[in-house]
Amino acid sequence: MIVKQLRVGTMDVFTYILGCEATREALVIDPGGEEDRIVEEARRERLQIKYILNTHGHWDHTIGNDRLKLLTGASIVRHEQEPGPDVDILLVDEKPFQLGELVFTVFHTPGHTPGGVCLYAEGQLFTGDTLFVGDSGRTDLPGGHRPTLGASIRRLMELPDETIVWPGHDYGPTTSSTIGWEKRHNVNAGEYGYYVANP
Repeated sequence: MIVKQLRVGTMDVFTYILGCEATREALVIDPGGEEDRIVEEARRERLQIKYILNTHGHWDHTIGNDRLKLLTGASIVRHEQEPGPDVDILLVDEKPFQLGELVFTVFHTPGHTPGGVCLYAEGQLFTGDTLFVGDSGRTDLPGGHRPTLGASIRRLMELPDETIVWPGHDYGPTTSSTIGWEKRHNVNAGEYGYYVANP
């Protein structure tokens, strides 16, 4: 799997270009602006953008949807609990999502928003605003619920410790981490019940 991480827009959003090495089909996660740059990065990797997937519906993660779709013809994908007039494909339950020969596990991770999702494939976890490096998404916005977010994060902590965590914002000390690191260092580890006492 090809992974390109781009920090875009004014809110330190991380946009991801994920590509299938065999078919050169690509998925863009959370286009938070700078659509021309996203398209150019995909071209450099000889990737054709087929899908635009939003981990949730907040504007800072969806603001680039329309223009990126205009530039590429890609279909916009979002969870069924966060529909919108711009959405072409609704993710239902936690059915896998396929990109070329890549098959992503879809985790429905409500708490930051009702329809938040995380994507997982080949040891890489794309967490949107569910889990940041060293922190987690806020729950004081409409649709947020702290206990629900905690339950979502506990599910993610069941993944292997070496799983790479790719967050939705550049809010932490590094641009990525691992599940093992988050268990030991995330400021919410104790509250959310995944603290490792003997790292």
